[in-house]
Amino acid sequence: MSETLEDGFKRWTAKRKSALVIEILQGKTTVAEASRSYDLSR
Repeated sequence: MSETLEDGFKRWTAKRKSALVIEILQGKTTVAEASRSYDLSR
């Protein structure tokens, strides 16, 4: 993942959310992978 998505963070800031969305749109990760990695719902 990118530098803005660090392991062990506690809060989803706007910067972290947008970084994850950009990675999904760029094809660097999938929604399913992100969901599993960060324990998120789809």
